[in-house]
Amino acid sequence: MSRGKRPASTGRGKQQRRRAVSQGDSLIGTEVEVEVGDVAHGGHCVARHDGRVIFLRHALPGERVVARITDGGTASRFLRADAVQVLDASPERREAPCRFSGPGGCGGCDWQHTSAAFGRELKTRVVREQLRRLAGVDWDGVVEPVPGDEEGLRWRTRVEFAVSPDRRLGLRKHRSHDVVPVDDCLIAVPEIAATGLLDEPVEPGATGVDVAVAADREVVAVDLPVRDSGVPNVVESVAPNGVAARGFRVSSRGFWQVHPGAASTFVAAALDGLQPRPGERALDLYAGVGVFTAFLGDAVGPKGRVLGLEGDSRAVRDAGPNIAGLEHASLRRADIGRDSWDAVVDETLGTVDLVVLDPPRSGAGRAVVRDVLAREPRRAAYIACDPAALARDIAYAAESGYRVVSLRAFDAFPMTHHIECVAILEPSVRR
Repeated sequence: MSRGKRPASTGRGKQQRRRAVSQGDSLIGTEVEVEVGDVAHGGHCVARHDGRVIFLRHALPGERVVARITDGGTASRFLRADAVQVLDASPERREAPCRFSGPGGCGGCDWQHTSAAFGRELKTRVVREQLRRLAGVDWDGVVEPVPGDEEGLRWRTRVEFAVSPDRRLGLRKHRSHDVVPVDDCLIAVPEIAATGLLDEPVEPGATGVDVAVAADREVVAVDLPVRDSGVPNVVESVAPNGVAARGFRVSSRGFWQVHPGAASTFVAAALDGLQPRPGERALDLYAGVGVFTAFLGDAVGPKGRVLGLEGDSRAVRDAGPNIAGLEHASLRRADIGRDSWDAVVDETLGTVDLVVLDPPRSGAGRAVVRDVLAREPRRAAYIACDPAALARDIAYAAESGYRVVSLRAFDAFPMTHHIECVAILEPSVRR
């Protein structure tokens, strides 16, 4: 379940100058009246003005609004904008509950101006469009709620706060390094604001604070940058429906699903789709701290075998205690797609009956999908946090003779545009 961060690029000034030239004269700040079209992937709707596409935030389909351009120029292929005045409102529009959201405010949420239920409808449209356009798959499902939030609020158990110029903690604006100081975050669990960290200036030298709230409600705050290796661990609990609960120890700076119901929901969906059998051999790619490895180990039993592979060394260290007691399960470090990870699979598993893929946002990619499915697993579960990457990889799976037999989408990040999907693949022709 690890997710990597893209390193900062070099030569930023030159890139910005080239970009400015290619965009022509700046249109930033220009206001135009537009009719709002349908939702698009990325937390915005599509509008058009003078024959050019505008990716518009803070609007809803069917509205008429005044859009203020936030990015682009006279030579740009498309523009970005905020809806700064609503002329004809959608019946689904509401007053945003968070006073820090909206144009020029915190960029963390995309859909505060509508209900959680309509947010799921918008996300359903996005998943359907991405699957149809990129994979040729017609999906008639809906994005499902995940238990553990309050109508889309009070669910986020981990928040990394940045520091504003006046040394207050806050969150960044959309597509910006600018920080909006906040005294609460309405999608965060209440324990985070209750620490008092958001009420006081931070010490000089700190670039941020990472706050995690564990399953037992223990709160751990880590100053950034981390100056030593003594980052504390927290204990998280995963309790899929119909399966015995398990506890997982993970670094407070490590990756963990931030919605309290997410991990249990995803494990249950994967196990339900895979239907693991005693004695089978399972491969868990991008295994993180061993969540799927452990539950697959329970399912296939001591006569089976499970191998987890993960590229992040810290996650691999965390995974050791999490799969302790499962002598038929192991989790090793490997950079999927780079190392000779397939040799590790050969020596540890040999044949592969089941596969779990939980790649980073960019997806697994054609080569990994091809190499994994060349092992002819009975079924594969693909857990994806980006529907476009999922759709591309589903298309690659089709090239290898695998089809989607079920796909569920979950609103594990309410009020944002993010979606988590669990797709189950099996051979198109029975072998």
